Amino acid sequence: MPNAKPFPHPFRAASPLRNFLDKEASGGLVLMGAAAFALVVANSPLRFAYAEALHLSLGPLSLSHWINDGLMAVFFLLVGLEIKREMLDGQLSTWSRRALPGIAAAGGMAVPAVIYAALNWHDPATLRGWAIPTATDIAFALGVLSLLGPRVPVTLKVFLTALAIIDDLGAVLIIALFYSGDLSFPDLAAAAAVLVVLAALNRAGVRRLSPFLLLGLVLWVFTLRSGIHATIAGVALALCIPIRTTPGTPDTAEGSPLHLLEHVLHKPVAFLIVPLFGFANAGVSFVGLDPSVLLQPLTLGVAGGLLLGKVVGVFGSAGLAIRLGLADLPAGASWPQLFGVALLCGIGFTMSLFIGLLAFADDPLLQDEVKLGILGGSVLAGLAGWAVLQVVPREAPQPEVSR
Repeated sequence: MPNAKPFPHPFRAASPLRNFLDKEASGGLVLMGAAAFALVVANSPLRFAYAEALHLSLGPLSLSHWINDGLMAVFFLLVGLEIKREMLDGQLSTWSRRALPGIAAAGGMAVPAVIYAALNWHDPATLRGWAIPTATDIAFALGVLSLLGPRVPVTLKVFLTALAIIDDLGAVLIIALFYSGDLSFPDLAAAAAVLVVLAALNRAGVRRLSPFLLLGLVLWVFTLRSGIHATIAGVALALCIPIRTTPGTPDTAEGSPLHLLEHVLHKPVAFLIVPLFGFANAGVSFVGLDPSVLLQPLTLGVAGGLLLGKVVGVFGSAGLAIRLGLADLPAGASWPQLFGVALLCGIGFTMSLFIGLLAFADDPLLQDEVKLGILGGSVLAGLAGWAVLQVVPREAPQPEVSR
């Protein structure tokens, strides 16, 4: 429509990518602060009150369960919305755009899992955590990139965002397939019935969000009771939210229920839910900690998977794809810059911590080893990535033109 008025900033018709990057980067800095504060509290005289507060019963669940099973379902809802948007209308809408981040994400999930499994093969109990180092925390990684300002081309930020979204999709599938408990088939059937109704509402052209959100709450209850982790309900609901506007009207981001809900959720998720999750779960007490814990196969597997596995998997698979002509190096980026971003993919805080809590739900000691591995591997990967991107030239070298 040539005479259409431009949309306000949050609903530009093209894509809210820059707005997304800004919010994720700022949220990553808040998350860093929340994790650091949790470590301070867990090693202060307040550590007992901190632990007791997390186990405080609020109705049918403890405070920690409300955070991890309830609020994080909203985080997964946002993840699902971002996956759907990018797949249909965004940076992952065509196979050519999916090629490089998709190949890099696959390598970045496979190699860390192999490293972890190699170090824990002898112990079936700890081997269960093989998926912990496979995830990239986009908020943390973009938070580090934000500290570098214009030194990193926007194409690499888009590459990292697309890779992390595909990474999140893989993590969601892993959680659903490998970290579910004993299944309740009546509750599963009820959850499936709610999903059918949600899909029918979408197909019928319903564009009001309230029916979807109310049914989404019902879906969360049945999913929680079914044995599948309750956060999967968030992703399932997201896939049913309409991305198109009302039939017969122009397709615009301003009128899209999906874009509207994504816009509404971004700030509370980035600045409240994820930092609260980090504060509730990152607190590791070092009081009386045996230094040998740092050399346990579980700790080393997580840290090594994040620090070494991610960079080898992401940079190696992306480089191979580019050399074989399956994808192109992001415009304006150099190989050293791609290497630096691959290092940042080793920051695996939120999703890695979430998987670790699921893998060792009944073993606090193994959870502490997981947290130490995640914190150590993520901090080292973040510092290494920042250092590489800080020292490499800002502009990619241009090829010489033959005369």
